[in-house]
Amino acid sequence: MEAIELELVQEKLESYLNKHVYVHLETTNGAYASHFNDQAYNVGAFIRNAQISYKQAKIVGSGSAYRVGLKTEIGWVYAEGLSSWEVDEQNRLLMAGHDREGRLMVALQISETPFNN
Repeated sequence: MEAIELELVQEKLESYLNKHVYVHLETTNGAYASHFNDQAYNVGAFIRNAQISYKQAKIVGSGSAYRVGLKTEIGWVYAEGLSSWEVDEQNRLLMAGHDREGRLMVALQISETPFNN
């Protein structure tokens, strides 16, 4: 993955406008938090292959922290803390954010076909 390039990611997000796409959204500090602090809470969210259609997409931020919002007919999907991206060989948009040690903290992926289970 490469550092997010705002204009290129925006262009790719817009290529999915008004299409039925599959979303993978994951946030976690997982077991990482409890390794060094027994008072820390583990938190996370995971959704895979949620099919949505969005009519507006926006990426905002600068440097190492970006937020992507997808406006659907009845609400929003968003991810914050994204820093890297790529379009893979299956033409899926993959975005992620990692902590200082390189551990995954957030992922947002968009595809026109379902992700593998």
